[in-house]
Amino acid sequence: MNRPSSNGSSVIKEPRVIKIFGALVVFGLAASFAPGYARASELNLGTMTCESFEADILNSTEVNQHEDALDVVMWIFGYAVAKSGAKVMYGDALQQFGNALDTQCKENPAKPVLDVLGPIKFVDSNPMDLTQLGCSTYEERHVEMTKTDAQGANTLMMWIYGFSVGKAGGHALDSALLPVFADKLAAECSARPYSSLYAAVSNVQLDRSKAVKPRTTKPTTPKP
Repeated sequence: MNRPSSNGSSVIKEPRVIKIFGALVVFGLAASFAPGYARASELNLGTMTCESFEADILNSTEVNQHEDALDVVMWIFGYAVAKSGAKVMYGDALQQFGNALDTQCKENPAKPVLDVLGPIKFVDSNPMDLTQLGCSTYEERHVEMTKTDAQGANTLMMWIYGFSVGKAGGHALDSALLPVFADKLAAECSARPYSSLYAAVSNVQLDRSKAVKPRTTKPTTPKP
């Protein structure tokens, strides 16, 4: 078995990262992205309907927006790749995925978002193999990107977070757990620098006590 490459010049390049975010801009989601706007909420995308997703996430005004549309779509993209069984990052397929997701949701407004991902196909001539991407190499580049483009690094981490949740069989996006996930992934890469990013992501376990739970209203007990 080949050891994942540790040569940064061949496994993860800045132009490729730029292409990922360039595709997001073309898709049109960047218009709803407000730099520095603080958001931290939980989304159960296994039950959220496409109609709600379109209205509350993709087309929501900044004032009413609880989640960043860029981050949510990146999370869903990573989730969808994991559920397909692939072990790659389709950097060139982001625009195609975003357009396909939008189309599927418009055609199936009553269906949960995660239920419309099946028909979406990934078209990418040069996918990045996560089993061959060295974990330490990824982490070094992530740290570098954080210094120059913290928001971009955060959004790219969202893809990996979504991939992890999809691989684990989950369906909830808890953006408050993103820093926890990033820290655990960094610790995994530090402990096993020669492992692949795919192996590291597979080993990350999040605190399930903070997972999304259905909200219930407690009955009011009348005072005597």
